[in-house]
Amino acid sequence: MRDFIPIARPIIGREEIEAVGDVLASGMLTQGESVKKFEEAFSSYLRVKNSVAVSNGTTALDLTLKAKRLRQDDEVISPAFSFIATANCILYQGLKPVFVDVDSRTFNIDPEDLKEKITPNTKAVIGVHLYGQPFEVKAVQEICEDHHLILVEDCAQAHGAEYNGKKVGSFGIGCFSFYPTKNMTTGEGGMITTDDDDLAARLRLLRNHGDLGKYNHVELGYNYRMMNLQGALGLIQLKRLDEFNKKRISNAELLNKKIEITGIAKPYKIDDVKHVYNQYAVKVKEDFPVAREKLMDFLQSEGIGTAIHYPKPIYRQPIYQEMSDNWKICSVAEKVCSQIMSLPVHPSLTEDDIEYIAQTINEFEAQL
Repeated sequence: MRDFIPIARPIIGREEIEAVGDVLASGMLTQGESVKKFEEAFSSYLRVKNSVAVSNGTTALDLTLKAKRLRQDDEVISPAFSFIATANCILYQGLKPVFVDVDSRTFNIDPEDLKEKITPNTKAVIGVHLYGQPFEVKAVQEICEDHHLILVEDCAQAHGAEYNGKKVGSFGIGCFSFYPTKNMTTGEGGMITTDDDDLAARLRLLRNHGDLGKYNHVELGYNYRMMNLQGALGLIQLKRLDEFNKKRISNAELLNKKIEITGIAKPYKIDDVKHVYNQYAVKVKEDFPVAREKLMDFLQSEGIGTAIHYPKPIYRQPIYQEMSDNWKICSVAEKVCSQIMSLPVHPSLTEDDIEYIAQTINEFEAQL
């Protein structure tokens, strides 16, 4: 009997284990030299001036909005179709979330709907590079420039992805997550990237209790620091990131070739981007004669993990319904949530795994 194929699996090798062991042996466990080296390496990789390590991807988003000194009830636009943290960071700062619809092919922010959602109170836009594919950066960037808006890139699923040859996280203010399901991991952990030296200095101040040094607290800050353990792990994972992404891309291309089922639409990739496939997300077509859940149950029974990223627009989540039942409906996001399904694509997969996944899906349709 073959092993179960999970939807995600982090790859931690001997070098990572030794690096963490060295930090443990040193006794310097909290933010320190390993974190600094990780920040410098990350800046070099993205070709940005500053990288500021924080405790996770959510705090990266939260700290970014805090550092930009937005005022209560200022509006921040973010996609309706994303992980809830993308919007929650807006609430953390007492700001007003405004939800924008997504493109039906890429599931990324729709520039045309974005234009419609801008008001005199809009101050920032959070664009998500969902599943590892960059959003239409040029269009969104031009809209932000025309309206003098802050552009925040949610890069939590897109480490190493590129738009027109330039890495994501280098267009606006980049916010990364290093959760275990991401393209590289530090367990938890996050990073904020920017070419603005003043902003970087403020981010470093706020992540450490607003302390200028030696218990001199000049502003209300947070404990959003990254530990040296995570920094050491991140340094090694970053060295392997291109290797991981190459395997993800190869796996996705193989799935594209081998999956023949007519009832699902395989991932769409726009031109001039490097899609790094944090998720291999397919859409179950409306005219497919079975429900998505039946296909997922079948794959699970055959030893293949699946997931729904994400089952409902953010404004449909109970906490947002409690705030208001009058959110503007994002029709594409509503539809995508009812169709989307993720298949394994992580670097641990073998060609035999890919063959088995594709064969099993194809056999499902043959049984109908």
